[in-house]
Amino acid sequence: MCTSAEKETVDKVIDSKVSLRAGELDFNLVHCLFTRGLFYLDVCIEDEDYITVPPLEGFVMNRVLGDYFETLLYKIFVSIDEHTNIAELASVLEIDLGLVKNAVSVFCRLGFARKKNIDFDLADMHVSWADYSPSTKKPESDQLLIDWDAVLSNDNIYSESKYSPSPGDSVSATSVEGDVDTAALLSTGHAKRIAFLFDSTLTAYLMMGNLSPGLKNHAVTMFEVGKLSDESIDSFLTELEKVGCVAEGEAQRYFDHAVTLRNTIRFLRYNRHLSPDPDFHNTGMGLDLLRCESLLGLDPGTCSRVLNKNYALLVSMAPLSNEIRPVSSCTPQHIGPAIPEVNSAWFKLFMYVLTESGPPSLLLVKGTRLTKLPKTFQAYDKLLVTVWGHDPSVVSTSNVLLVLNEALSHSAALIQAHGFVSDGEVVFVPFPIDTSQNSEFSRKNLCMHSAIQKLSAELQLGVTCGFVSMLRTGRSRTSAKQTRIKKLDALVEETCNGDFSVLEKCADDSGVVAKPQSLGLAVQCELEAEWVLLDCSFGIPLFDAALNRAVCENITSKGICRSESLRELLKSSRKLSLKLLHFISEHQDMPVSADENGFPGSIHNRDQVVPYPTCNMLYVNGTLEQWEGH
Repeated sequence: MCTSAEKETVDKVIDSKVSLRAGELDFNLVHCLFTRGLFYLDVCIEDEDYITVPPLEGFVMNRVLGDYFETLLYKIFVSIDEHTNIAELASVLEIDLGLVKNAVSVFCRLGFARKKNIDFDLADMHVSWADYSPSTKKPESDQLLIDWDAVLSNDNIYSESKYSPSPGDSVSATSVEGDVDTAALLSTGHAKRIAFLFDSTLTAYLMMGNLSPGLKNHAVTMFEVGKLSDESIDSFLTELEKVGCVAEGEAQRYFDHAVTLRNTIRFLRYNRHLSPDPDFHNTGMGLDLLRCESLLGLDPGTCSRVLNKNYALLVSMAPLSNEIRPVSSCTPQHIGPAIPEVNSAWFKLFMYVLTESGPPSLLLVKGTRLTKLPKTFQAYDKLLVTVWGHDPSVVSTSNVLLVLNEALSHSAALIQAHGFVSDGEVVFVPFPIDTSQNSEFSRKNLCMHSAIQKLSAELQLGVTCGFVSMLRTGRSRTSAKQTRIKKLDALVEETCNGDFSVLEKCADDSGVVAKPQSLGLAVQCELEAEWVLLDCSFGIPLFDAALNRAVCENITSKGICRSESLRELLKSSRKLSLKLLHFISEHQDMPVSADENGFPGSIHNRDQVVPYPTCNMLYVNGTLEQWEGH
């Protein structure tokens, strides 16, 4: 039974021609009637409303495949920003305005989003609300930060959010309508930003590492919302500051990524050297963090409109996981993989053939079954196995057949020589490469390797950034190296005619210069042939602090983000796309086409995967040919 006060309140709401705000009624009565199911509360959303999404707190993921409204919620999550009103958002997404309003209302009810710059006049509120501090009051810069002390007191940050009404919520017993005061909303004008594209691997590291108590909330936001906007970056950096630099074992990887991510955000955000727009050369641009998988969940046209509306430049982390399709974009410009095929085994083989440098590699089609290890790999103890659509892993030769045959039953796979006795040595060379030194090749100067120089010239690596992975398998200590040295000795002796004054100096790894006593000491000099190309990744690396710093310095010194350089980047990306697609079409039966801009048609179909190989191919000694199973 209802008390007389409760009956009067219900009658007042029923008799009202428009929905009432919760703040106009007694606080305790609203709560009582709401819990008894006689009231329901709604957050009214208008066309001109602006919405902000702070870092998530109390978020529970319970995805249901095929649920249309849930899919809509996630699309709005990654697309919404506080400079786009609801009507504009619906237009960009090309979704019915009513559906977008309903979805945003759900976010506000759950506390995952809030209206921007909505003020409440205390004089118009019921006196019972005087001591109540609504969570939806006008957000100030400091109020957008989550109270992490409150989070620490709750062991389960994923607990279900409990909704409590705010004074601005509309209350109705039968229907919900109402007006929302939008007079305090900010202007819609805003500057475009830089978007840093990452994959779910990064969010997993931030969640798993137990790096900082408040960092997990931001990681959940980055994964579930698919975006961390510039307005939340300050609080994110505050949490990253709390991350130490030293950890034990596998946890060190998580700490390294967090620290390097912090440095990368500082480098990209409001850096006047990175603005392609002359109007922002003195201030730089803001930064949003975007998850690639969330962007790929949008329709291609919608994704393009969202990116063009909000961003002037896209920058990818490197390397992106092979399990996703990298975002491809002509406008805004993208510093990262030009097309998804660049992030596949096809690109490795393409590089090896182009530069005539690479480890022995065998690409096997799905359904192949090996009864013994191919002769090419029998001399190695460690092999690098890349299952199609997955990241590579180093496997011992002793059990590689079991791993390969299992993988080949459902996918294609690439097998490569990696280590002769133990794991091969991998060194990362940042680009763009400084060609002004004109120094000789050495262990400390791998950028002068002929393969890297040729790759840089062919792919125009001077207008983009990333790193080249160089591999030394250790096989050079075998008779193969001795044969090579003997040939070198014979060639030098024949050329010099007994006069070895031309070989006065030979630099070792320590940088000490010495005069060789005989040609036999040539063995001590590092041979360029010991190093081969392994991979090439485009973007900014996060797994190594020194490499990250070198890449960022190159971006600034080479002016990679200037408009002139970005125009050259677009041309080089088109050329690379055409060359790579032509290479793939030559080595598999299914046709691969490109559009009028030089990019593959598969870009516009997010469900289409990178072309599978249709025949087994073996790369060795600079030659790629069909493998017959020997």
